Amino acid sequence: MDSFDIYITRKLPLVGLISAVFIVYPNIACIPWELRFLKASEHAGFLAFFVYRFFFFWGLICLLIHYNLKKMPAALFRQRLMRNFLFSLVAYLIYASVSYGVSSMGIHTDALGSILIFQFFVTCFLCTFIGYISMLYSRQREKESEIERLRFENLQSRCDALANQINPHFFFNSLNGISALIRKKDDEKTLMYVYQLSDIFRYILQSDRKGLVSLREELEFMLSFQYVMEVRFANKLVFSVRVDEERKDRLMLPVLSLLPLVDNVVVHNTIDSEHKMEISIVLNELDELVVSNPVYPKLSIPDTNGTGLKNLESRFALLMDRQIRIESTEETFRVYLPLK
Repeated sequence: MDSFDIYITRKLPLVGLISAVFIVYPNIACIPWELRFLKASEHAGFLAFFVYRFFFFWGLICLLIHYNLKKMPAALFRQRLMRNFLFSLVAYLIYASVSYGVSSMGIHTDALGSILIFQFFVTCFLCTFIGYISMLYSRQREKESEIERLRFENLQSRCDALANQINPHFFFNSLNGISALIRKKDDEKTLMYVYQLSDIFRYILQSDRKGLVSLREELEFMLSFQYVMEVRFANKLVFSVRVDEERKDRLMLPVLSLLPLVDNVVVHNTIDSEHKMEISIVLNELDELVVSNPVYPKLSIPDTNGTGLKNLESRFALLMDRQIRIESTEETFRVYLPLK
């Protein structure tokens, strides 16, 4: 959408034409009445001078508006009014001189008429108001742009702070997997586990520069995470992902949306040979990513501060302006992530 001054500049001839019609309207209305009192031989000269009067005001209005918009974009009202008054006074003197010369040729004019003086005053104030309104509108747009910039910076800072909460939370949980592999003395799996873990942390560290990512990018990240989880739990934790390929690139979500959900499953559930865990990730017809898992509550209360889901809810509210939905029963825990 164009700003006020750009719009007026583009439509300047039309704005000037409408303003000129408004200003000379009293003369237009009086044409039939004045023609009655003039001789037939004087009609042509009278009408020709009226046309001159109309185009004079049209040109003057266009000139003053252009001057106000381009030469005085930040001038205050009093300063504008004084300059426009001086220009209008000079224009009046030019017009009066021409009118006086034409009247000496026997053509009816009103060089010193009160209506003419009033029309020059109206022209002065009209152009002053248009210039001043343009200045106020431009300042308002600048303030809105500054507010939007500050709002975005604040939003980015809050999102960065929320994303940074994930890093130490996930890091300490991942160390448990490394320690378990070391105790088993499985060097090959330990080395691959470390490689995959390095890929995960690379993605996490790069997430500081991202807000929203494609669903495909987030799911590809989950492949590395899936390997780490399956090795850590000796294939007692598996993933089931059912998402249409053509929708992966079209839909977006906050970066690291799946990590806290999967980590939440591990923290709050018992995962062993008797309680095999399957995490299901499905995209429904409402463009919601549904992440669900069976509930196998631990006997002891998990050592967690509950920041995972709260963090995720906050990031969806900030970046997507939408709320996640959580459904929890004794058998199943399910989270709906709205995508866009």
